[in-house]
Amino acid sequence: MPASASASAAASAKTVSDPVPYVDPFIGTRNGGNTWPGASRPFGMISWSPTSTQGDQTNTGGANGYQYDVTRVRGFALTHVNGAGCHPGAAGDVPIMPYVGAVNSSPSADATDRIYAADFLHNHEQAEPGHYKVTLSSGVTTDLAVTTRAGVGEFTFPRGSQANLLFRVSNSLNGSEDAEITIDPAGQKVTGSVLTGAFCGRRANGGINNRKSYYRLYFTAHFDRPFASTGTWKDGTHQPGGTTARGGEGYATGADRQGRGSGGWVGFDTSGDPTVRMRVGISYVSLEGAERNLKAEIGQRDTVEKVAEDAAGEWRRKLRAVRIAGGTTPQRTAFYTALYHAFLQPNILSDVDGRYLGMDRAVHKVEKGQKAQYGNFSGWDQYRAHVQLLALLEPEVAGEFAQSLFNYAKQNGGVWDRWVHVNGATHVMTGDPSAATLATFYAMGVRNFDVEGAFDSLVRQATVPHPDGLLDAGCPGQCVGQRPNLQQYMDSKYSAHDVCHCWGGAAETLEASVADAALANWARLLGRDEEYKTFSERGRWWRNVYNPQATPNAGYIQARKLDGSWLTPFNPGSDAGFAQGTSATYTWMVPQDVQGLAEAMGGREVAAARLDGFFHKPDGSWSVRGGDALRYDPTNEPGIHAPWLYNALGKPWKTQETVRQIVDTVYSDGPAGLPGNDDLGTMSAWYVYAALGLYPQAPGRAEMLLSSPLFTRAEIRPAGGKTITIEAPDASPVNKYVTGVELRGKAHTKSWVDGSLIERGGTLRVELGWQPSQTWGTAEADIPADQPWA
Repeated sequence: MPASASASAAASAKTVSDPVPYVDPFIGTRNGGNTWPGASRPFGMISWSPTSTQGDQTNTGGANGYQYDVTRVRGFALTHVNGAGCHPGAAGDVPIMPYVGAVNSSPSADATDRIYAADFLHNHEQAEPGHYKVTLSSGVTTDLAVTTRAGVGEFTFPRGSQANLLFRVSNSLNGSEDAEITIDPAGQKVTGSVLTGAFCGRRANGGINNRKSYYRLYFTAHFDRPFASTGTWKDGTHQPGGTTARGGEGYATGADRQGRGSGGWVGFDTSGDPTVRMRVGISYVSLEGAERNLKAEIGQRDTVEKVAEDAAGEWRRKLRAVRIAGGTTPQRTAFYTALYHAFLQPNILSDVDGRYLGMDRAVHKVEKGQKAQYGNFSGWDQYRAHVQLLALLEPEVAGEFAQSLFNYAKQNGGVWDRWVHVNGATHVMTGDPSAATLATFYAMGVRNFDVEGAFDSLVRQATVPHPDGLLDAGCPGQCVGQRPNLQQYMDSKYSAHDVCHCWGGAAETLEASVADAALANWARLLGRDEEYKTFSERGRWWRNVYNPQATPNAGYIQARKLDGSWLTPFNPGSDAGFAQGTSATYTWMVPQDVQGLAEAMGGREVAAARLDGFFHKPDGSWSVRGGDALRYDPTNEPGIHAPWLYNALGKPWKTQETVRQIVDTVYSDGPAGLPGNDDLGTMSAWYVYAALGLYPQAPGRAEMLLSSPLFTRAEIRPAGGKTITIEAPDASPVNKYVTGVELRGKAHTKSWVDGSLIERGGTLRVELGWQPSQTWGTAEADIPADQPWA
C-alpha cells in the first residue's frame, strides 16, 4: 500500500473529533431536496439565507428560496423551513438586499427582478453551520451569522459606492396579507413586521384553502453607523426620504400579485469604512419581543466572526451526539450533513421570556416546566424516521416538542393538526401523524411532557367525530378533517373513498391503522387496557382495503366505496385512492403488521418475491431511484421503510444489500445528494439510520431493525441518555452483509433489537462479510415480532 493510502486509511480509522468540517449545507440544494445553505442554529428560530429569483418577484428559484442552479438573488431572508415540498415552500420572511446604486424606483415595481437583484458565482460563496458568506456581482460581500433568535450581518460595499440596504418587508415566499416598516434615523435602526402564512397555498389540490395568514413576524435591525439616506415604497410609488410604509402583496401569483408590496431602504456613507454591520432580532410575539431577543443573544460589539465561532461550537456539541470512525470522506460528509439537516427542526418559536404565538393567534407563555415552544411539524413525513432520531439523540427536545404540539391542540379546540407551519394549522397531507409521533416519543423513553393529557386528547380525536371531518374544505391535499368522516370509518372499519372527505380512502385507512397501532402500544405501556384492546383491533383495519383479487396475479391495497365495492378500474401504478403514491407503494405501508401482510399475500416467500419485484426491474437490475410507479420511490415517504421489511420476511441479507444500494446510489455528498424533498429532515434521518445499520421497526415502538453499518465504529451519545456503541470493524464498500452480531458481549441472532438498547445502551458488534449469510437472523425466533395484538 502506498504511504499516502496508508495514511488515509489510518486517518479514516480514527473517530471524528470535530464533525463541523464535514457538514456541507449545499447538499440537497439541487434535485428537489429543497434545503438552503444559509446561517442557522440547531432548532433555531432565525435562519438567514438567500432568496433567489428567475425573473418573477412573486416566485423564487427554489421551493425554500434557494436552488443551486439559480445564481441570482433579490435578498437574504430571515426565516426558512427545511425541505418542504410546496413551491414556494414556506416563510422566507423579510428579505434584506444590499444594493449598489441609487434607489430611483419602487423595488415592488421591479416585477422581473431586473434592477434590484444581483448575480453571484458559487466560487464566491461559502456556507458552514451557523455562517453564510457570498460576494455578489455588484461587488457587495454579504457575511451572515446567527444565534437562536437573532443574527449579525456585515455588508461590505465597494468603497465610496452608493450603498443601500433594501428591506422587502412584504416579500415573503408565499406573499403577505400585510407588512410594515419604520425607519428611525436617530436610533439608527429599522423595525417592522409581516403578516403572512399560506403554506402550500399555491397547490392546485386544495391549496386555495390555505391562502390565509396565521402569524406576524416582527424584526428589529440595529446599525453601527448613521444613515446617509432613507426611503420607502408601496406598490409602484417610492418615497425618497420616507421613514414609514405599509402594505402587503396578497397570496396570488404572477400578474395578479406583481407590483404590490411595501418596504424601505437605508443608505450609508462607505467612503471611510465600506463595511456596514447590522444586528437583527426577530419575534413572533411583538416588536418588544424582537428587541429583547436581540439584546439577550447578541452584544452591541459582536461581529460575524464571533457569532459564527459560537454557532460552530454549538453545532459541534450537537453533532457529537454521534461520533463515527471509518468510511470515506464523502460518506462522512453525507452523514454529518444529514445529521445537521435533522437538527434544523423543530424550531423554537418562543421568545427569551417564554412567550409565543399560539394556534389561536393569542399570545401564550410556555407551560410550567417547559423551556421552549416549538413549531414546524411535517407530521406525515416526520413520523416515519425523523421523530425517532429526535427521540434517540435529543429526548429533551422531543418532549418539549410533544408538549408544544399538545399546547397547539388545546388552543385549536382539541384538534391536532397534521402539518403545523410555525403556529398555523395547515392540514397538509393525510392521516393522524401526531398520534404516531407522541406514541413513538413515549415508547423511546421521552417523558418530559403531559403524557396522560396528550394521550387522552389523541384518543378523543381518534374516537369522537369532529364536525370538520364532514367538510371538503381544502381537499384533497389539505382536508381540514384530521380524522375525516370518523363515524363512517369506525362503522365500516375502513375509509370509504366516495364519502371520506379525504385525499384518498385507501391511504387514509392505512394511515389511521398505523396511528391506531401506535396508540395501542402507548396504551399498553400506560396500562390502559381498554384503549389497548380497542386500538389493537383498529391497527389491523388495513386488511379491509387489501383486495386479494385486485389483479389476476396478486392482491393489492385498493380503495373501497361505502357500499363495499372496490374502486375501479384498478391499476397498481395508479394513485386513485392514495396520497402522493401508488397502490404498488402503499401496499407495503403496514409496518405494524408485516406478518399479517405476508399472510394476506400468500406467505413470506410470496411476499419476499413480490418485494424483490418492488426493488428490481424484470431483468433483475435495481430500480431504487424513483420514476417507476410500480417500484420503490426514495423521494417520498410512504415506502421508505420497505427495504427493512425483508427482516420480517426471514431474508435479512436482502435488507442489507437493498439499503446499501440506496445509500450508495441515491444519496451523495454533492448539491444533488438527497433523493428528493428533505421534508423537515425526514430523508436525512433515513440516511443517518441507514448508515448506522438501524431503522425504527414501526411508529409507536422502540425496537430497531438491524442492517449493515457503513462505518467501522459509531458512538451514539444521546443528550442525557445511555451511550450506544456500534462496532463493525470490517465495514467496507464490499462487506455489506451481516454474518453475526453480539449485543453486550453475547451472541445475538435476531435481526432486530428491543427497546433496551435505547434504555440501557451498550455495545452492538456487527460482523460483516462480502457474501450473504442466509443463516443469521432467519430462524423463526429471530424474525421481528409484530405489534403484540390484544
